[in-house]
Amino acid sequence: MTRPESRTVSGMRPTGPLHLGHYFGVLKNWVEMQHEMEAYFFVADWHALTSDFAEPSRIKEFVPELVKDWVAAGLDPEKCVIFQQSQVKEHAELHLILSMITPVSWLERNPTYKEQQQEITTKDLGNYGFLGYPVLMASDILIYRPKWVPVGQDQLPHLELTREIGRRFNHFYGDFFPEPEARLTPAAKCPGLDGRKMSKSYGNGIYLRDTIEEVAPKVRGMFTDPARLRKSDPGNPDVCNLFPYHVLMTDAEKQAEIREGCTSAKLGCVDCKKMFLESLARFFEPLHERRRVLDADPERVRAILEDGNARARREAAATMDGVRSRIHF
Repeated sequence: MTRPESRTVSGMRPTGPLHLGHYFGVLKNWVEMQHEMEAYFFVADWHALTSDFAEPSRIKEFVPELVKDWVAAGLDPEKCVIFQQSQVKEHAELHLILSMITPVSWLERNPTYKEQQQEITTKDLGNYGFLGYPVLMASDILIYRPKWVPVGQDQLPHLELTREIGRRFNHFYGDFFPEPEARLTPAAKCPGLDGRKMSKSYGNGIYLRDTIEEVAPKVRGMFTDPARLRKSDPGNPDVCNLFPYHVLMTDAEKQAEIREGCTSAKLGCVDCKKMFLESLARFFEPLHERRRVLDADPERVRAILEDGNARARREAAATMDGVRSRIHF
């Protein structure tokens, strides 16, 4: 089988609406990559079952909403393949085969497995699906034989496990799976409204579907420089919870003006928040316009997924033909 010189694959779980952290941490990079290479982006609904198996009904609801967020953010179905993981059954078949050769010890040493078991106490994570999700993740990647996988620095161990599983398959059955390489995504500081990491579970996010009217009270209540108690106190943008948003959304000249005004106490936090709302309104305008088009035409999302599913199946089926041949099935 031939392998494209430049292909990428990545996915997201449909567990709720996307926020600014998702956009600047992931989606912005995806939008750029779709213009540089062949790109496959999937809704990871099977992965959502690893933690939401007891209440799976909302997963179906979030699938089209996730696609809307992606297209609103700039993903173009004409330039990339947008598909639903569970509609490409070859992912499950490859997952089963790879699970036969993956040592349990590899999964138990996964740092995320240990961390999330300690941190997520409201859900039962003692199932095989949660332990074995890196095998499914490896299947999701390897089945498209990509050159690049976009990851953050903290996700490098996950990708290395995928590479190890691919090597083990090649060791038993002959050279077949190429080793995907990391495409590091630029770190984007995008704290939550309360200073913690922006997270759906914390309820501290600004969501891509939010209107300015919905966002305004959130922004007014945002934490800023904790040491700045009065407007007359000089501030420090480097410890302010709000200034990182200006770095992401406000032009450089305005950023310099805000920094100078903050450190000299000429500009108060209320004024800074008003400027952020102006930048946010400009940022939201094209996203919300694209989303309005999708909301007005529900069949459009279905058509995007049907087309993407068919394109993904063709590629996945070709890979599985090669896998079955090598294991003599």
